[in-house]
Amino acid sequence: MAVFKEITCSQELGQIMDESCGRQVIIFKHSTSCPISSRAWQEVQNFIKESSDEVSVCMIKVIESRPVSSQVTEELGVKHQSPQVLFVRDRQVLWHASHQEVTQAKLMKTLAGETLPVNLMD
Repeated sequence: MAVFKEITCSQELGQIMDESCGRQVIIFKHSTSCPISSRAWQEVQNFIKESSDEVSVCMIKVIESRPVSSQVTEELGVKHQSPQVLFVRDRQVLWHASHQEVTQAKLMKTLAGETLPVNLMD
């Protein structure tokens, strides 16, 4: 099962970014007031149960932890959306998805290296 953590502050985000230099990290940005985000959260939970401990999955509640959510947008250079997943390796976003694209199947494919890296300049 994947390692799961909730990120609530800048210091925890820094630790996760450091961790991305040694293991794969998925950051899930979750809105606790959005039904689409609730569905995506269920997909992420299913992914956590089915994946190995080679990946860390981190959740940021975008309403409750807005400053750290904004910091992710600034530091990683990916436009904020919610729900949103960001696959991070060596402090760089390799892939991201939002809304209905957040599925257990897509997360598993990304972890297995079956998705193409994202072009963040688009």
